[in-house]
Amino acid sequence: MARFLAQLFTWWSGQTLNTRFHTWRSGERVGEDEFGNVYYRTRGGKKDPALGIERRWVIYNGLSEASTIPPGWNGWLHHTVDVPPTDESYRPREWERPHLPNLTGTPDAYRPSGSTLRSGVRPPATGDYTAWSPDA
Repeated sequence: MARFLAQLFTWWSGQTLNTRFHTWRSGERVGEDEFGNVYYRTRGGKKDPALGIERRWVIYNGLSEASTIPPGWNGWLHHTVDVPPTDESYRPREWERPHLPNLTGTPDAYRPSGSTLRSGVRPPATGDYTAWSPDA
């Protein structure tokens, strides 16, 4: 029941009922990534008359966060490549790092030294700053 209500009233927690109906009616499953996101395109590769290209979309596993889409699927969604990652034998290079989601707003976000949000003691001022004074 809670899942049904989430689909009825929210867009950020997976698919809405309208998206589920559209996907069922005119979607064709293309594949799934390692994060559980499922990718679709218009059935049979049919071109959308308004766009002139086939529509491609993703149903997120959990929160709708675009940074959870791996680079290969991102290129396919944006029509940069025509072949989805499931149909090619891509192997990452040894220097490529694994995908990381956007950590902004989480406890794991990057906080440089001197940040007021960083835990611990801030470094002392170095004396290279002089405050502005209206008398000067």
